[in-house]
Amino acid sequence: QVQLVESGGRSVQAGASLRLSCAASGRTISTYPMAWFRQGPGKEREFVAAIARRIYYADSVKGRFTISRDNAQNTLYLQMNSLKPDDTAVYYCALKEYYSGSYSNQYDYGNWGQGTQVTVSS
Repeated sequence: QVQLVESGGRSVQAGASLRLSCAASGRTISTYPMAWFRQGPGKEREFVAAIARRIYYADSVKGRFTISRDNAQNTLYLQMNSLKPDDTAVYYCALKEYYSGSYSNQYDYGNWGQGTQVTVSS
């Protein structure tokens, strides 16, 4: 069983940068597709970015966010630059058990962290 623990979320001003981390245990993340999703207040959970055999981004974050992973640390990261109030959300990391299908579909991910809150004020 894999455990995923997110950290790094906090309250910032618009235009700031943050780096979220997702520490994994119980599984070597380098061998699995992983992703970041977010759920804003009153919104459905949405795809942010995924790293599999290539990298995928939601249009809303392309050019501002960067997903990466440190295999030695068994940790997934999300570098977020030029943050906007619309980026306010709980951010979740997720691990998918297989390399196929869509990497932006949350229902294909069976392992989730507890989330970390990011609040961006204008």
